Amino acid sequence: MANVKCSIPKGTRDFLPVEMARRNYIFDTIRSVFRAFAFEPIETPSLENLSTLMGKYGEEGDKLLFKVLNSGDFMEGVDFQQDYHKVAPRICDRGLRYDLTVPFARFVVQHRDQVVFPFRRYQLQPVWRADRPQKGRYREFYQCDADMIGSDSLLNELELVQMIDMVFQRLGIDVAVKINNRKVLAGIAEMIGAPEKIVDITVAIDKLDKIGLDNVRAELADRGLTAGQIAALDPVFSLSGSAAEKLTALERMFEGVEVGRKGVEELKELFGYIETAALRCEVELDLTLARGLNYYTGAIFEVKALDVQIGSICGGGRYDNLTGIFGMPGVSGVGISFGADRIYDVLTELQAFPEGLEQAARVMFINFGPAEQAACVAIAARLRAAGISTLIYPDASKMKKQMDFANRKQVPFVAFVGESEMRDGTVTLKNMADGTQQTLSVDDMISQLR
Repeated sequence: MANVKCSIPKGTRDFLPVEMARRNYIFDTIRSVFRAFAFEPIETPSLENLSTLMGKYGEEGDKLLFKVLNSGDFMEGVDFQQDYHKVAPRICDRGLRYDLTVPFARFVVQHRDQVVFPFRRYQLQPVWRADRPQKGRYREFYQCDADMIGSDSLLNELELVQMIDMVFQRLGIDVAVKINNRKVLAGIAEMIGAPEKIVDITVAIDKLDKIGLDNVRAELADRGLTAGQIAALDPVFSLSGSAAEKLTALERMFEGVEVGRKGVEELKELFGYIETAALRCEVELDLTLARGLNYYTGAIFEVKALDVQIGSICGGGRYDNLTGIFGMPGVSGVGISFGADRIYDVLTELQAFPEGLEQAARVMFINFGPAEQAACVAIAARLRAAGISTLIYPDASKMKKQMDFANRKQVPFVAFVGESEMRDGTVTLKNMADGTQQTLSVDDMISQLR
């Protein structure tokens, strides 16, 4: 048999034990905040029907869906001279999920009789995008989502901002939360006489941080906006001052533009709540924030790390009728998604992971031979029952080899059970940090290790 090159697809990664310990630290931190706000966990399948996924993420998003070929002889009777979009549904009717929000909407409709509204769920699972891999952008990555559905209250948006603040405070990352409202963007499109171009405008504006204002103007022109319409956007891009000052200016611009005025009202209410919430993180109104996903209809959020150059590490927004696509209209939801992989990269660059995360064992027993090993097995069982992670070296190797292993695995304590310890019912415990050691009863050893 020919040798197979060891490799994985671009944009995917293996995770070593140290990396998994750090990732679990992120997941556990986010999960603890979700639980503090009374969210409930769910999971959905990696595969969804393409009919569930297609058309929900905009033109760009649909291109990034991983489609899965049907099983069996899926090519039988297929004429590849046809247009691809006619052929594709015949050879693949499922895809890997692009995000967790659309599957959540499908979940809510499918299980409407089993959940209590308003429903608060959290979900930590991988998603897939056929994107070009680069720093901070992967084809397979985890999202950590929290959504509230079945309530129009802007208190929900406030709680999402509070959760963002709490998560990044616990992780030790300084962030800025950018907020806008899709109704404001719709109002801008109407104000410049291009309401039918709202999708084109948001897709282009959403790239402002990446490609700059001149390139955004060029893309808007390519998407069919006139020079006058593009120029009419400049007053919006140039608005400055506090959130209140920007909203006052927008209110004047939106004279007679009802959807825009509604967006301003919602932002005023939300920023009023935020002012009373005593948040530690920066919060700003960013009128160029668009978030390209088509299903957003109200408030939208994006979070940037202040000390690391990387894309958004958290984002989300309000969607008023996503469940309506699946036959359950009039149910509003709002949610956020933490990008665990980008958060990992930020913590790595900041060297902000807590020490000791990679320690799999709190204590390791040296193996002197069959009789001593049997005594260690009994003592280790008591330690594990007390919640202390315990390892017995599996072979009676030379002492130096066993101690080197403990050092490399950063085990903080090594335990010795020799002839005298077996006779006295004790254990000699060595602190690997300072080299001190003491002989203890098993009960005292458990107390100390705790």
